[in-house]
Amino acid sequence: MNPYIEILRPGNAIMAVIAILLMAIISGKFTLEALIAAVVVFLVTGAGNSINDYFDHKIDAVNKPERPIPSGRIHLQKALIYSITLFTLGTIIAFMINILLGIIAFLSSLLMVYYARDLKTKCLIGNITISFLTGLCFVFGGIAVDQIMVSIYLGFYAFLMTMAREIVKDMEDMVGDEKEGAETLPIVYGKRKSSIIASFFMIIASVSSPLLYFMGIFSIFYLIVLIIAIIVFLSGAISILKDQSLENTRKISKRIKIGMGITFLAFAVGSPFLQSLIHL
Repeated sequence: MNPYIEILRPGNAIMAVIAILLMAIISGKFTLEALIAAVVVFLVTGAGNSINDYFDHKIDAVNKPERPIPSGRIHLQKALIYSITLFTLGTIIAFMINILLGIIAFLSSLLMVYYARDLKTKCLIGNITISFLTGLCFVFGGIAVDQIMVSIYLGFYAFLMTMAREIVKDMEDMVGDEKEGAETLPIVYGKRKSSIIASFFMIIASVSSPLLYFMGIFSIFYLIVLIIAIIVFLSGAISILKDQSLENTRKISKRIKIGMGITFLAFAVGSPFLQSLIHL
């Protein structure tokens, strides 16, 4: 893969784009604004991943030496210029949709830089920041398609799921983080307590997510697919409580990502718009 594409972590960036697409599906509004909002989210999220690699190049040399910067495929200074360019382009395009989305894109860009430079290594604050930004993707899409209240609900669940994954990822990256003097949750309080907190977020998300059906936001098809995600999350919570080894934290991190994907699928299949198509 081209290193300038790889540094964007396109998989993660596309997950952010999916939030916009889901809001379009839920609202049934496949507008130009929604499409442009998806482009903005991809650019800004990719820029955030790139600037994160810029500030984390020493840690990545230990934890992820195959990444573009520590492997020498992208020069450090070029990565910085690349990130700033993408942040700027994404923000300008967002302002072309409307002022509110432009302001959100601008402030989110600043927060991503602050996170990558200072907040990432702070106990829980870094986790909360990235989880907030993940949930904000749904709100960004909700504003674009005029479904703000629903987008806040979905953003909340994205926040819970991301919190669990971020904590597990910190457990996975302890060796490199300790060498750089980071103060992540597992370093400060240990893997056991971190596993309890990560499990808490997985369990809360699993137990409360059916409420979206009972609130009338989604159809019964949402619950049917959601059951699979709940099983994934609960099994992950049990597993991480039993075993906090590096090998298992890597497995659970991937499992949470799969669970998030299934949950997003549940959002789509249970949406009123898809149900209206079925009844046509």
